[in-house]
Amino acid sequence: MPALRRPSRVTAIYLILATVLLAAGVFAVRQGPAAGLLPEATWGGWRSQEVLHWSAHIRVNAWAHAAEAEIHMGKAESITLKAYGEAAHGTTSMDPTAFTLTPDGKLTGRELTGTG
Repeated sequence: MPALRRPSRVTAIYLILATVLLAAGVFAVRQGPAAGLLPEATWGGWRSQEVLHWSAHIRVNAWAHAAEAEIHMGKAESITLKAYGEAAHGTTSMDPTAFTLTPDGKLTGRELTGTG
């Protein structure tokens, strides 16, 4: 019967390194900017929502904690927000409005008033 070999220290170090790299890759896809690289099939359908007097189309990713929104006022102005792991913020210039999109797909807006 052959004797069982114990893994060497080098093998153990490679296994630990591979585990850390795999965990970092999974975190980057689920929480970080790599969420934008996920397959199109992982994104849910676009849903329409009106925020203040702006039209918005929002979709949420099924694999990652991520959402995307396209917000527009007719053809006059539009912005895109991508919340990959954390909330995304954007402000329009023509009709000053501040928007916040959370990774779970909740879009809120507030009109900016005053000068300065």
